[in-house]
Amino acid sequence: MSEAAGKIIVLTGVTKGLGRALVDRFVEGEQTVIGCGRSQEALDELQSLYGAPHHFSTVDVSRDDSVRAWAETVLDKYGPPDILINNAAIMNEKAPLWEVGAEEFARMTNVNINGPANVIRHFVPAMVERATGVIVNYSSGWGRATGPGVAPYCATKWAIEGLTQALAQELPEGMAAVPLNPGIINTDMLKISFGKSAERYGTPEAWSHAAAELILGIGPQDNGKQLTAPS
Repeated sequence: MSEAAGKIIVLTGVTKGLGRALVDRFVEGEQTVIGCGRSQEALDELQSLYGAPHHFSTVDVSRDDSVRAWAETVLDKYGPPDILINNAAIMNEKAPLWEVGAEEFARMTNVNINGPANVIRHFVPAMVERATGVIVNYSSGWGRATGPGVAPYCATKWAIEGLTQALAQELPEGMAAVPLNPGIINTDMLKISFGKSAERYGTPEAWSHAAAELILGIGPQDNGKQLTAPS
C-alpha cells in the first residue's frame, strides 16, 4: 500500500472546474487525492505540481473497461477510498429537447449516468467490504428542478438523485451515499447554458473552500440526504 496522508479521496473530473479547485483544497488539507480526467496535459501538470502520494490518471468514465482498469490499480496501491466523488459531467448545448440529436443525448447519459455507475461498480465493493466510506455523487439544481433548453442535463441529474438515494438504502451501516448539489458556479459548463451572465457567479476557487469542508464532514448520519454546498 502507498503511504497516503489523511483521507484517501477518489475524485473524477479533476482537470478543470470544480474538480480542479477541489484538488487544491484537499491537498492543502493533507488529504491524498487520486484523480482522473481526460486531458493528459492537464493531468501531467497536476502530477508534476503535487507528486506522490497523489496520483492522476487518464480515464474515460463512460467506459466500464477504462474505469475497471483504473480502479484495480488504485485499490491495489491505496486500498478502498475514504471518500469517492463522482464529479465528472458534461452539459448539452442549450436547445429544445426535440432538437438534441441522438448522439449528443447518448453522450450525456454515458458520461453523466453511466460514468458514476461505472465508478461505483468498481470502487464501492471494496468500501462495502470494509463497511466504511462516503460516496458523493454530484447532482445539480437541475437535478431537483427543471428549465428549458437543458432537458438532457436535467434528465441525467434527476437520475443521479434517484440512483444515489437507492444506493444509500443498499449500503451497510457505517457508510453514506449522498447526492450533492454544488450550487451555481461560474464554470465552463455554466457558460454553455447561462452565457455571459455566468460571470455574475462565484469562481470554482472561491466555492471550493466551503465545499471541501462540507464534503470532508459527510458521514453515516448523512446517508441518503440531499445536500447542497454553501454558495
